[in-house]
Parts: sequence; structure tokens; C-alpha cells
Amino acid sequence: MSLWEQYQIESKIVTILNVESHNPEHHFGRPFLTPYQIAIEFRKQHELEFDQIGKPLGGKGTGQQDSLAQYIAQELSRRIKDQRIINIEGRFLHRVHLHTLQYTAEGEIVESSAMQAYDLSMFRLID
Repeated sequence: MSLWEQYQIESKIVTILNVESHNPEHHFGRPFLTPYQIAIEFRKQHELEFDQIGKPLGGKGTGQQDSLAQYIAQELSRRIKDQRIINIEGRFLHRVHLHTLQYTAEGEIVESSAMQAYDLSMFRLID
């Protein structure tokens, strides 16, 4: 059984992505979350599962390529592409002129890694 199935990650991510815009009436709809934001919220809401999965959140300086943020991005992308997931959409945030993206995670600063290497994926529930 995969980690995805064992820890019911998809249903947990759907709950995490179930956020409203600062202006719910705005025509843009629901906001996107980056894999880092999803991973941070996953750790916050599901600490036991996070510990059992054994992957770091991710970001610059973790010293490990296989992070939870990276795993989430890859699995969501793969499952959206082959239509196993139809209620989540993905897009890219272009990296041009973007110097850094930082997130706070329980007092810790998580900085997006490989800032200029590739565009950053982001995901949201489809309304």
C-alpha cells in the first residue's frame, strides 16, 4: 500500500484546500495553495501521520530531496493528469523576478528551494 493510500492523504489535502478567498464573492474564486502551504497545514492538522511518514516539510536547507511538499506536488500532479483526481486543479507560479518565497511553520521559517530552477506548482479545489 502506498503512503498516499495508507495515510489517506488525498482526503486530508481536500480538507486543507477547502479554503475561501478573503473575498468569497470575488470572481477569481478559491485561492491556490503551494505544496509548502499544504505540507505545513498537513503537519499542523495531522502531526501523528506527519511523523509516521517521516519526510521533512521541505524547502531550502533541508538537505533532503524527498520532502513532504515535493511528494504532495508530484502525487497531485500525477493524479490530476491521469484523472484519478478531478476536484483539484493545478497551475504554476512563474519564477521570473521572484527572489524568495518564505512560509512560517510553528515559528520556523521555511524558504522555497530552487527558486530560479523551475516554476512553483500550486493547487486549489475546483468550485
